Amino acid sequence: MRTITRSYDTYDAARRVVDDLEAAGFPATDISLIGRHTSTDDSNAGEGAGIGAALGGAAGLLAGLGLLAIPGIGPVVAAGWLASTAAGAAAGGVTGGIIGAFTSAGEDEASANYYAETVRRGGSVVSVKADEDKAPAAEAIMDGAAPIDRDARLADYRKEGWSRFDDRGEPYRPLI
Repeated sequence: MRTITRSYDTYDAARRVVDDLEAAGFPATDISLIGRHTSTDDSNAGEGAGIGAALGGAAGLLAGLGLLAIPGIGPVVAAGWLASTAAGAAAGGVTGGIIGAFTSAGEDEASANYYAETVRRGGSVVSVKADEDKAPAAEAIMDGAAPIDRDARLADYRKEGWSRFDDRGEPYRPLI
């Protein structure tokens, strides 16, 4: 079993990836989504009931969407095994809860920091657990949805002085 993870600039792009993975036969229990949606910025993270239906989750993983407050990120839309790991870490007061969730999913620490920072800055992350023979199909679906170019985005972050995700930092608010 392999875990494949990609990040997307928008929640809607990530949601379409989840839909496509489910349509291709990947079980909802093997898919995770953590991301920022415009509704999370104006919502109380404790008001998770019904958020899946409100954000377009009629079946599968998306029906289980809820709001989760992650230290250093703020409220996010989250579902799946990765979200459960992050929620457990956050509830237990574990420092670096989201980093721990990504590393326990098989990501190295540098990638975990990148994914956490991407969510903090408004992006969304999709992970899927796939058997080796089905991993190429999952990668094709995820890569076909134009994920963020990790290397280019990391270069952008580093130009700003970023070196790693800080779970004690304030949630990112872009200057507009």
